[in-house]
Amino acid sequence: MRMYQDTRRLDFHALGREIKRKREAKGWTQEYLAQLVDRTPRSIMYFENRGQHPSLNTFYQIVTLLDISVDQFFYPDRQNSESDCRQHIDRLLNSMDEKELTVMEATAEGLQKARETEVPEYDMYPEFWTHKKLN
Repeated sequence: MRMYQDTRRLDFHALGREIKRKREAKGWTQEYLAQLVDRTPRSIMYFENRGQHPSLNTFYQIVTLLDISVDQFFYPDRQNSESDCRQHIDRLLNSMDEKELTVMEATAEGLQKARETEVPEYDMYPEFWTHKKLN
């Protein structure tokens, strides 16, 4: 009896592009990142441009050094259910330090409080908007 075999594979191309984007955003060269993770610059180029899979340890070092959230690559179906705006905000939040996150938290709480205390707008002339004939 043959058991079910999971045939899913991680397409590393998108993750490689994200590694390159984050590395460049930090102003790091492939050579510098390669030194940090004890690999050759050619290896970094292969990860970024050819979708080559690094070892698990190298993968972990790279994504933690560059603050890359891998959920969007490991669980793409979950990500599709969230709006692009929410995903973008999540990426921005992931790149912030604790002080910046405290400011964002206070801002979000302020927006929520303002929404809860909004006074509903009342129509001063409801008969006008419902097209009732005025006497």
